This record gives sequence, C-alpha cells and structure tokens, in this order.
Amino acid sequence: MQIAIASGKGGTGKTTVSVNLYYYLSQKYNNKVQLIDCDVEEPNDILFFPEATMKKETEVFTIVPEIDTTKCTFCKKCADWCEFNAISIVKTLEFAEVNYELCHSCGACFEACSFEAIKQIKNPLGRITEYQTTFGSGIHEGRLEIGSAMQTALIKKVKKHTDSQQLLTLLDAPPGTSCPVVETVATANYVILVTEPTPFGLHDLTITVELLKELNKPFGVIVNKANLGNNAVFDFLEKNKITLLGKIPFSKEYAANYSQGDLLNNIPPEVNATYQQIVEQLHPIIN
Repeated sequence: MQIAIASGKGGTGKTTVSVNLYYYLSQKYNNKVQLIDCDVEEPNDILFFPEATMKKETEVFTIVPEIDTTKCTFCKKCADWCEFNAISIVKTLEFAEVNYELCHSCGACFEACSFEAIKQIKNPLGRITEYQTTFGSGIHEGRLEIGSAMQTALIKKVKKHTDSQQLLTLLDAPPGTSCPVVETVATANYVILVTEPTPFGLHDLTITVELLKELNKPFGVIVNKANLGNNAVFDFLEKNKITLLGKIPFSKEYAANYSQGDLLNNIPPEVNATYQQIVEQLHPIIN
C-alpha cells in the first residue's frame, strides 16, 4: 500500500504532515511503515530524525550516449530521432555533441545509429540513501546531482528501493503539479493533499485536485494552520464533496519546534488529537 503526500505549493506543511504521519502510523501498524522522500532536489525529511543512522548509500547513474566522431558519418539520424534536442550535429564541421542536461536516456539514438558510432556511458544522476530510525522501518531519500534536471528519473529509482514487505509506504512528493509530482503519485493507491486556508492555498489546491482527477487517483485533504486565513478552502471541499481528513490548528509553539528540527517533540495536545483522528480515517483505506 502506497500513500503519497502532496501539495500544490511549497510552505503548506507537507513535510510536517509526512513526518508526523510516519510517526503516528508507525505506532498504529507496529512499525511496518516506511517513508520515501521523493523531493529529490531538496530532501529534508531526515533533518527531523537526528538519531537516525545511515544504513546504505548508493550512487545512481543514467545511461547516456557518447558519439565517436571517428566512426560518425554525421548523417543526423540520431539527432532527428532525439525528441529532446539533446544531440547537435554539424556535418560541414564534422561536429557531434550530446547535451547531457537535455538527454532523457530514452535510447532512441542507440537504435538510430547504423555505424556503431554511439556508445553507452554512465552519467551521474544522484544518490539514494537509506536510514534506520528509532521507529518505523526507515527512511529512503533521493538526492539529485547538482545541476541535473532529471528529477523524474531519480524519483523512479528511489521508489524502486522501497521494501515490498512493509505494510505501508509513505511517498513525500515534491511541491507543485509538474512531472516530478506526477511520477511520485503514479504508483500511489491514495493521495493526501496538504493545503492552507489562504487564497494561494486554495488556488494551488484547485490545480492539484484537477491533476489527481485526471490521473484517476483517490484522495483526501488535510488543512494545515486551519485556524488562520478564511473559510474559502472549506467551502471548496464541501462544494466538490472532497474528503476532509483533518484540520491541523496553527500552534506557535509547534512552529518553533519545527524551526529547531524538534518536530516530534512536545507535540501540542490539539495537534496530537488531530493526527490521531487522521490515522483513524486512513485505517479503512489502508486495510
């Protein structure tokens, strides 16, 4: 069972919800829960687990083309087959080059070349790190190579590192509604959307709801900082018959704990009660 936690914008509290759900669901399901940080450009779930120990770190590569100009006829067939415009060929100059920032490792150029002028090489994509925590079955994170634009490729790989023996996998998605988010939620059985009761929160929630409906993914919504802002978000959920999983009240004390990395320490009673309620709402979905 996979549950993705997503949000249409940054700053709504998606990481807070992901880490807390990992904590509360681990209590509920005898630690058979794992957390996968799919925000590969800025993975920060592990910051809230100072006691965690690293179990394994794996370097990840993509297979990209390298053109041998001594064999290349500069026919441009490989460039024509490349949908991402990653290959540049100038026949008059006998010039051939691959832009690895654009290459998506689709392999079309290998099939296109009839002269064995293109060989496969490894290009660094990032790394996947596994951590053991004091509860749950651990955290996996993907961390993208600096300068790389291949977030989706790394998200695919980090998701493959999940332990299929666990009852539940939580996927902490990147913010927004672009390709990395789509890739994260693609395998999820259920999606939790985190929003806030502000005009920006409602605007981006609307876009994300449309995305999940197009992907045919069941979902529910958690409203964070629910006692601030206005009621427009709640009116939207009621009008569209969208499940409200919980309303997390704003707590200045809890926000201060978050800023110090003490997210799971001194949880206010009202916040604790809300997460307990959310876990009970998720129970029939998980089972």
